[in-house]
Amino acid sequence: MPTFDAICLKKNEDRRLRGGHLWVFSNEVDVGATPLTGLVAGQAANVLDADGRPVGTALVNPRSLICARLISRRPDVEPSVEWFLGRLRSALSIRERIFDQPFYRMVFGESDGLPGLVIDRFGGVLVAQANTAGMERLRPKIEQALGQLMRLEGLLWRNDAAVRDFEGLGRVIEPGPGRVPEKLAVIEGDLRFEIDLMASQKTGWYFDQQANRQRVWPLLGDCERVADLYSYHGAWGLGAAALGAAHVDCVDSSLSAVNAIRDNARANGLEERVTAVRQDVDQWLDEQLATKVRLDAVIVDPPAFAPRSRDVKAALTAYRRINEKALRLIRPGGLLVTCSCSSHVFEDRFLDLVGKAARHVDRDVQVLMRLEQGPDHPVIPAMPVSRYLKGLVVRVLETF
Repeated sequence: MPTFDAICLKKNEDRRLRGGHLWVFSNEVDVGATPLTGLVAGQAANVLDADGRPVGTALVNPRSLICARLISRRPDVEPSVEWFLGRLRSALSIRERIFDQPFYRMVFGESDGLPGLVIDRFGGVLVAQANTAGMERLRPKIEQALGQLMRLEGLLWRNDAAVRDFEGLGRVIEPGPGRVPEKLAVIEGDLRFEIDLMASQKTGWYFDQQANRQRVWPLLGDCERVADLYSYHGAWGLGAAALGAAHVDCVDSSLSAVNAIRDNARANGLEERVTAVRQDVDQWLDEQLATKVRLDAVIVDPPAFAPRSRDVKAALTAYRRINEKALRLIRPGGLLVTCSCSSHVFEDRFLDLVGKAARHVDRDVQVLMRLEQGPDHPVIPAMPVSRYLKGLVVRVLETF
């Protein structure tokens, strides 16, 4: 059995952890009693309160603001292959109960007791991210556990996320065990999408919106014209077209995304209904407004405008600007589907923002649905940032 190092917290700094949170910040540690500099990035260590009582076991990184992430509320827990196998089996079992097909986020970091680890499943192929020093150091054990858990055809480590910079880790994409094809397929509803992993964003697919798309697509099927903004591979827009929307403009600034939209539209027999537009979304909206176009529905699903808490003010301005323009385009009776994946922009602020945007452009609206990340992205109640995705389906009303 290993001998565990320990970090001791300052007085009362254990309260948040005992309430369900999993992160320890460097300014919460009594570095006089337990210097962080003596620890190796990625190692396991016990976390003790100011009286020396155990709070749990964490993976530590003295170079990061989040200097420790709990992996257990028991001390002296060794993250062995067997330990990983147990956590992975638990994560997989609930997804298999929820989803009919093997396309989902199989591991969602802290929410599955594996802080910093993300794994998306595409049938027998997995695409993973080790976003913390702890998970980076333990990659061989993770690979071994995955091999025992399932029939693994191939694993790709897509370790190129910006969050690794805060952990002192480099950005790299490299293969794990098995063989990963150049392109992967994902099935969503009755649609089949192909993903070029090397040209894709993050782990390749936004599974967090999968359940939302299934709920919202039926509302879009009788629309004459729909706009899918920040469309990536066009999942929102192609789903609307597949259910009957007469014409969908999928707008994205990325050439690879636009090419993927065209390929996926053709593969699903929707090329006559879907137009892929490579353009800045703001610019496209301005052009439509200038020509007084009116749409039946606009989907606004942008990247995170506030990746850090200090970005929130600027993000709120950007969200409001985009939503005001979209609302001005929508005819009375039409729909706005608007989302934010910025974890630091909470739902109440987003709802308030959309309401103010509507009144600023003289629109009355009603909220038909509230959207959130799917069940393969579970939420930790004590960690609001784990519920990062929020959205609204808004109906634009006739003028009172």
